[in-house]
Amino acid sequence: MSVTPRASGTATDRLRYLLTLSRPRFWLYLAGPVVVGVAFAADSVGELFLPVGFALFGYFLLPANVLLYGVNDVFDADVDEANPKKEGKEARWSGDRFVLGAVVVGGLLGLATFAVTPQVAWLYLGGFFLLGVEYSAPPFRFKTTPFLDSVSNGLYVLPGMAAYATIAGVHPPWPAVAGAWLWTMGMHTFSAIPDIEPDREAGIRTTATVLGEERTYAYCAVCWLTSAVAFGALDIRIALLLLAYPVVVFGIYWSDIDVTRAYWWYPALNTLVGMLLTMGALWRLLYG
Repeated sequence: MSVTPRASGTATDRLRYLLTLSRPRFWLYLAGPVVVGVAFAADSVGELFLPVGFALFGYFLLPANVLLYGVNDVFDADVDEANPKKEGKEARWSGDRFVLGAVVVGGLLGLATFAVTPQVAWLYLGGFFLLGVEYSAPPFRFKTTPFLDSVSNGLYVLPGMAAYATIAGVHPPWPAVAGAWLWTMGMHTFSAIPDIEPDREAGIRTTATVLGEERTYAYCAVCWLTSAVAFGALDIRIALLLLAYPVVVFGIYWSDIDVTRAYWWYPALNTLVGMLLTMGALWRLLYG
């Protein structure tokens, strides 16, 4: 059994635990959309390097992840005792005042994002903080309500929408909003497949526990296919790129690959897709 960092002990131990809690493999799930949003919003090279863009990227790279996953771990402490995903790559909640304080600071720093962005971005920032906290915390605790748990995970693309609105001064186009939201719904529900049995044992109902493993694969495929269709209304090349997700999920389903293992491949796939999207946006900016 892998040994996970604990919050008790030296300052180094606490920092190591806090780093593990923030899920470094998933940092770009929040910060990556900021890069994509800035790249697509910019009308000039100069707009790519505005300080506000770097500020949003910095916040959503680490403090926002400490807030998001810290709140998650606080309210999932009992459930996570039986979750094998918490061995090694993640840590079970054992936070002391230092760790809890870091989670609170992550939230307070988020308030500063409203001060450096225009009003057009506030809807997306407010949506992120509302969904990010209430996904795990009472009274709503969306993660325990089938299908709302999936829909609420649009929170992951809200930083990118806020970045787009900040740089462009207008709301992002609706096909991009719809397509990105559907993409996150598929990602969230796919990530819940390894948790089906632990969640059922803990009495937690999610989209994945209600559908079961096979139908959850189908649900993810439908979300990703619909996402590709939505993006196709903007650019068929983006739609073709996003077809990688249903292709991969069908491959996992029809193979003998353990979904618990495949789950850890997705940060690399998401990074690659995000990089290609960003490169496409930069090509458009530089070469028309």
